[in-house]
Amino acid sequence: MKRRFTAREALDLVVATNSEHPATCESEDEELTSEDEVKFALESDSDSSCSSDESTESEDTEETADLQWISKNGQILWSSTHTETLRYNPAKGMTPGPTHYATARITTLQSCFDLFITEEIIQLLLENTNLHGRRFVTDWIDFDSTDIQAYIGLLILAGVYKSRNESTRSLWDVENGRSIFRATMSHRKFKLLSSTLRFDDRMTRPARYMHDKLAAFRTIWEKWTHRLPLLFNPGQDVCVDEQLVPFKGRCRFRQYMPSKPAKYGIKIWVTCDVTTSYAWKLQIYTGKSPGSPAEVNQGKRVILEMTEGLQGNTVTCDNFFTSYGLAEELLKRKMALVGTIHRNKPELPPQLLQIKHRALLSSLFAFTKTHTAVSYVPKRGKNVLLLSTKHREPAVSDTEKKKPVIITDYNRCKGGVDNLDKVVGTYSCRRRTCRWPVVQWCRCVFLQLLCTVVSRGSLLEPGQNI
Repeated sequence: MKRRFTAREALDLVVATNSEHPATCESEDEELTSEDEVKFALESDSDSSCSSDESTESEDTEETADLQWISKNGQILWSSTHTETLRYNPAKGMTPGPTHYATARITTLQSCFDLFITEEIIQLLLENTNLHGRRFVTDWIDFDSTDIQAYIGLLILAGVYKSRNESTRSLWDVENGRSIFRATMSHRKFKLLSSTLRFDDRMTRPARYMHDKLAAFRTIWEKWTHRLPLLFNPGQDVCVDEQLVPFKGRCRFRQYMPSKPAKYGIKIWVTCDVTTSYAWKLQIYTGKSPGSPAEVNQGKRVILEMTEGLQGNTVTCDNFFTSYGLAEELLKRKMALVGTIHRNKPELPPQLLQIKHRALLSSLFAFTKTHTAVSYVPKRGKNVLLLSTKHREPAVSDTEKKKPVIITDYNRCKGGVDNLDKVVGTYSCRRRTCRWPVVQWCRCVFLQLLCTVVSRGSLLEPGQNI
């Protein structure tokens, strides 16, 4: 095989040959020189091509890394570090507990109860109930405010005794019943009041019902829910969630929710205090209007309406409500957001969704200047995504499961409405009925009792009984 000389060896060979054969070597020198020039040109071209390939490859790698941290819609730039993330400073909010308006008027448990079920509400119930009785019941005798208050008290007492499924005949029974029911009101009078209880004028309802599905209960509902934020301020952490009042009767806005135990009923949006489960604001969902298109960004609209008037609070909600746009709107109102988020949201970076090669119990964070997103892998194939504007650091708890602090805070606050459902379901004062306004009224009565206990209990000294 013919040997190839290097450039230095070729040059030495040319010089040596030229000294022995000057004429011949001159031509050979010219040939070698031309060959060397071609060889050097090829080597320089290959070197330059290699360097250009390396630079192109590095540019492609950098471009790929940048795309991984750009949101799916290409509008938000995320970072894997929190070096440029601003510190969260919560605004000063309201003082938790009963308001000054409430504390100035609460002296006894009865006075506290009267702040929620006001004399105006009692008179409205009396007016509509007696009006209905005069029209449809023979030999009708008008009820008075004492009868209405006694009726409410018996409903609450039945809930305290956990007698929801017990018949009223059993409660009033002489041998096996409870004497306080017979001493307060006769069984016949209780049944009559239950059947004739009305919350509006039935004759004027059709005109109102055309534009308002809640016409049969609207006036009472608004007068009662208006009192809730007036008498109590929630703490720093509030929870917004949906609540289902079980009902299978006729109702134009009855909802089917397969994830709930009752499945059918009336859906209510609830904002409650995490610490006390006080229902701060309630809103009945009556569905969309006939012929109107489906509502877009319903979760965002609900959260903004249900937190109207708050400042300096942290709102906890589930993935039905959470979005990047909602978090920005709450920041403008000086509130923070902590909530789970759907993986199909276009605001998330694709890297948070890739868990194929992730280790178990690992956490991956993404940051903007005011938002933090985290992806946590609790088990194989499971990806838990949360968004927060309160947490600005990649903090992870020291527990065995190594959960991010965002998740531990979410788990601590997410059960505010669920705990309210648990208490109301345990001590429900609802009686069997086919009329949804009565079902909603019984729900309000027990919520009234719970709010009264919370408000009154907040004013007691340690060791003092309600």
